[in-house]
Amino acid sequence: MDPALLRERELFKLKASAIPVVEKRLREDNSNKDDFKRKSKPLPSMPRPPSPPNTSSSLNSYKSYGQSSQYKFGVLTKIVKYIRARHQDGDDHPLTLDELLDETNQLDVGTKVKTWLETEALPGNPKIERTPDGKYMFKPPYKLKDRKALLKLLKQQDLKGLGGIMMDDIQESLPNCEKALKHLQNEILYVCRPGDKKKVMFYNDKSATIDINEDFKKMWRSIAVENMDDEKIEEHLEKQGISSMQDNGIKKVNHVKRKKPVTKKRLSKRPRDNEHLANVLEDYDTL
Repeated sequence: MDPALLRERELFKLKASAIPVVEKRLREDNSNKDDFKRKSKPLPSMPRPPSPPNTSSSLNSYKSYGQSSQYKFGVLTKIVKYIRARHQDGDDHPLTLDELLDETNQLDVGTKVKTWLETEALPGNPKIERTPDGKYMFKPPYKLKDRKALLKLLKQQDLKGLGGIMMDDIQESLPNCEKALKHLQNEILYVCRPGDKKKVMFYNDKSATIDINEDFKKMWRSIAVENMDDEKIEEHLEKQGISSMQDNGIKKVNHVKRKKPVTKKRLSKRPRDNEHLANVLEDYDTL
C-alpha cells in the first residue's frame, strides 16, 4: 500500500477518537427518564371546569321576567286608578275582578296574572278594600259621604288637638270634593307646609277669633326678632322697663289627704256588781 494513504488513515483514527460520543449520553438520559416515570406515581386527573352559561339565554330570560312583572303592575295601576276615579265621582258600589278588567279594557289578561291579582295584589293593596262577597272597592283614608261629614271630622280634629288634615287625603276620600270645599270655604283654613308646599286643612273656629287693634298689629310686625333668642329678648324687655313672663312650668298641687275620723270602738260590756243579788251573796272570808 501507499505509505501516504496509511498516514492519512492513522490521522483520521486519531481525529475520530478525539471527538466526544453523544449518542451514549442521550441513551443514558432517556433510560433515567423512563426509570423516573416508572417509580413516580401518576397524578390524578383534574376535573374540567364547567362550561360558561349561555349568556344570551340568561339575558332573554331576565328581559322576559322584567317585562312580565312590569306588565302585571301595569294592570294593577290601571285598576287602582279606575277605582279611585269612580269613588271621587260618587260611584261606590263594588265590582268583581272580571268587571274591573272589562271596565279598564284589559280582558286579554292571562290566568296567571288573574290569580296574582286575586291572591296577592288586590287584597294586599292599601287603596283597595275587598268585600265579603269577593268584590272590590276603593278604600279612602277617611270615610266621608258629604260636606257635613267633612265639617264634623275637622271639628273633632280641632277639639281633640290632633291638628289639620292633608288636602290630598280629603280629595281622595270625599266624592265631588271641589263642590263641597266651595260650600265650606268660610269654615276651613288652609296652611301650606314649607317643605313640600302641600296644603293642610284646619277648622275655622270663629269663637276663638279676637279683634285686635290695627296699630298694635303694625307695632308687633315692625319688631324683628329673627336673630334673637329668648335671653336677648328678655334683656331687651328689662332695659325698657317691661317684666317678661317667667314660665316656671306646671306646678303640681299636692293634695292633702284627709284623715278619716277616728271612730271610738265600742267597749265590750263587762259585768259589773250584781246589785240585784245583794241579798243572796254571802261572804266566806270569816269562815
